[in-house]
Amino acid sequence: MTPAIELAKALDLDYQVHEFTHDSSAQSFGLEAAEKLGLPAAQVFKTLIVETDTRALAMAILPVDTTLNLKKMAKALNCKRTKMADPKQVQRSTGYVLGGVSPLGQKKRLMAIMDSRAQNQTTIYVSGGRRGLDLELPPIQLATTLNASFADIADN
Repeated sequence: MTPAIELAKALDLDYQVHEFTHDSSAQSFGLEAAEKLGLPAAQVFKTLIVETDTRALAMAILPVDTTLNLKKMAKALNCKRTKMADPKQVQRSTGYVLGGVSPLGQKKRLMAIMDSRAQNQTTIYVSGGRRGLDLELPPIQLATTLNASFADIADN
């Protein structure tokens, strides 16, 4: 059981666990999840960690078939600029390895921004804390749990 699942259980979130066999040669962890779970990519969300100009870390949650727009993310965070956080820094801060970063159960609570497209979904899938493990839950419930804001942070 991962910290993400333990937290979802402890908070009595309305979630379901979905597992698949991860292929280590997959080019995109998120697109692999969508394909193996038989889901539209617009319903599967990735968790990316950015660093702000003040060196603070923040979390972006967006569809796996989109690209994070760093300028839009900076605007959503009310800072001058953001950049992708160093992978070692991501692992230290979240407790998760890349490709398995869950928005839930991280070591440190980070400011979170969810792409506004999540609001159009009944449920979304996010990493459950390791590659090959996803959690399905309502996006509003995830946003409330994370104290996340919704904003347009992705490019198509």
